[in-house]
Amino acid sequence: TNVVKGWQVRYFVLDPVSGHLSYYLCDSSGRPENLTTPRSSINLLGAVICPSDEDSRTFIINCRNGDFVKLRASDVRARQDWVHHLRTAVETRFKTSRKLKAKELEVLDAFEMVRRQLSQTETANLSLCFKIESSSDRFYTDENLLLIKANAAASLKCLHQCL
Repeated sequence: TNVVKGWQVRYFVLDPVSGHLSYYLCDSSGRPENLTTPRSSINLLGAVICPSDEDSRTFIINCRNGDFVKLRASDVRARQDWVHHLRTAVETRFKTSRKLKAKELEVLDAFEMVRRQLSQTETANLSLCFKIESSSDRFYTDENLLLIKANAAASLKCLHQCL
């Protein structure tokens, strides 16, 4: 709606996957002027869709950020359809968002396990280095042990850089 002009015809596109409702300006015949760039887009994640008490065709989208959009359908049945489809899109988007968060938590848990394992490996490496360095002079200069020590240090450094 526009306070000065009153209700205006707009063309809406609901994307249930992204959870966005986009609208486009219409020409005098009611057809969209430009379908490549929406006039505006509303993120439906966390939105509440309510039929209005104002009349039988009006409904309101209360966005999560506090903004609201008041829309009017062509008739009562169209309002019911819009409210139903918008609520379904909000619910679908919410479920998708929760699944992503659960997946993100799984990944974070896996990285935490890797960090713990890396910490245990560092402790074992320090113990190995201490034993090599505290052993007899002949054992400390053994070429194979020095290679193991150098490779372990390089491997741990690489693993830290990966995280």
